[in-house]
Amino acid sequence: MKNFTYIFSFLLIFFLPRFAFAIPESFADLVERLSPAVVSIASTTIVKDNNNQNQIPQFPEGSPFDEFFKDFFDNEQRRSPSQRPMTGLGSGFIIDNSGIIVTNNHVIEGADEITVILSDQKEFSAELLGRDPKADLAVLKIDPESTILNSVKWGDSDLMRVGDWSIAIGNPLGLGGTVTTGIISAIARDIGGGPYVKFLQTDASINRGNSGGPLFNINGEVIGINSAIISQTGGSIGLGFAIPSNSAKKIVQQLKEFGRTKRGWLGVQIQPVSKDFAESLNRPNEKGAFVSNVNPKGPSKEAGILAGDVILKFNEIDIEKMIDLPRIVAESDVGSVAKVQVWRKNKIIEFEVKLGELPEQTYVSSKKTKKELQDEEIKSLGLSIKEADNENGVVITKINDEISKLEINDIIKEINMEEIIDIESFKITINKFQKTGRSTLLLKVKRDDELVWITIKYLNN
Repeated sequence: MKNFTYIFSFLLIFFLPRFAFAIPESFADLVERLSPAVVSIASTTIVKDNNNQNQIPQFPEGSPFDEFFKDFFDNEQRRSPSQRPMTGLGSGFIIDNSGIIVTNNHVIEGADEITVILSDQKEFSAELLGRDPKADLAVLKIDPESTILNSVKWGDSDLMRVGDWSIAIGNPLGLGGTVTTGIISAIARDIGGGPYVKFLQTDASINRGNSGGPLFNINGEVIGINSAIISQTGGSIGLGFAIPSNSAKKIVQQLKEFGRTKRGWLGVQIQPVSKDFAESLNRPNEKGAFVSNVNPKGPSKEAGILAGDVILKFNEIDIEKMIDLPRIVAESDVGSVAKVQVWRKNKIIEFEVKLGELPEQTYVSSKKTKKELQDEEIKSLGLSIKEADNENGVVITKINDEISKLEINDIIKEINMEEIIDIESFKITINKFQKTGRSTLLLKVKRDDELVWITIKYLNN
């Protein structure tokens, strides 16, 4: 018995330090370093009152707008008896010391004014660089002036495993700088939040106002953006969901650069492979995405994919369920060549598809002056243009060439595969190609929400 006791005590001494090492004694040092990079976001929206308090706008589930709003201003302070300000509170985090901030789209959606509040309570007016409602992400910019900002780095969300530590810092219920911890409860969770994101699930306490705030790993890297909770009461019950960093990084970069997201596009309509479909197609299982229709102007049509095909793989990635395909395609680079494996008439066939760009709306409001929006004549092409309102490109306002294939109100998006941002970039591009001796330009044109390709000739060549 004494020998057994001795051996058991030895095992405790040997194993306990290893177990203790896996559990941090405190997160204090880490939180102290990270907290200055986490901000509170106040977004103010002017809403019509109509003297009816029941006409409160409805916002997305989990949005801080539906919980936080200011009382009516006194009548003397109101600019108009039919309007009142409503303020929502959320969270965000700084990813660049120049003042670039990431948050959720639903935190700032519809806002007329956005204010960023640092951990030391300094306030800055924020500019919206871009937002993506489909992924629920937004990128803001503040001018820090002489203030030195702290930023955080992205982590690799693909390395996270169920059971790993997670740390959330944010502004729940207006209580800025709140820290909660927990573990990753699940990965690649589908909660019906759209086709482009599978969420990390955490049991770290997430409440209203945490939206847009960071979820960190044990190394202090951002591995998620806290976005949603499931709760019958509105409070945390340990079911919090974050957009994985690996899904967010590319979208955030594009929002910074272009003000919108550029997603890959196959040009197919798909539906699940049901049991009946699988049986009729002689498939051994229900995996894949059934192609119900092919866009006649899309990349898949040109590559040879047909309605009735079942897409099994995309760039060597198995399509386990139909909902996997839109996300994988969207994360691929526009213009890249993808290998697509399909099932057709009891055979597996592979295609190479050059991905197009999924048509996306630009949500950033234009700040062009009246002078910039005036028409400008382009004599070398026989047309007049003005800058597009609320999106990149130039709008055709007048056509002098009777044989032109262009139409009034067409929006020129690209010239010879080069993106057109505004009038200045349009003129630089056409002058550059004219100097090469080319007589014809290939234009990518938006017409009635459809993208078409049109050629146009220089008039003075």
